[in-house]
Amino acid sequence: MAGNIKLEVVTPEKAVVSEAAQIVMAPGTLGEFGILTGHTPFLTTLKTGSVRYTDESGTERYIFVRGGFAEALPDKVTVLAEAAERRRDIDLERANAAKQRAMDRLDNKAGKDDIDFLRAKTALERAIHRIQLAGGASV
Repeated sequence: MAGNIKLEVVTPEKAVVSEAAQIVMAPGTLGEFGILTGHTPFLTTLKTGSVRYTDESGTERYIFVRGGFAEALPDKVTVLAEAAERRRDIDLERANAAKQRAMDRLDNKAGKDDIDFLRAKTALERAIHRIQLAGGASV
């Protein structure tokens, strides 16, 4: 189906993207999904990953998202994310530091009751996604 769909990506702090897209791909908790104009309405949860979309000019764009929800309507996709940032806005140095902190926490968990394993694992996953999206070295 020809035409564009409106994409909005927002967090509690700010609007990250508000533009027209030819197609939107997002990381649903039950698997990645794609949306074109005229899509059947639905609501789903998101996992940490990348929202990919092709803008009006045909350029593929990427946005890191951490959790949240996506609502698809026939003419609009709204992503309500816990956190989101465009690929170009990812601070690679900060993401690498976060990865190292999470790995240190996980490596030193033996014998430490104060280490929250799930939180450290989630932080590591988030850092790896951000590094990969920003085009950092192999993770």
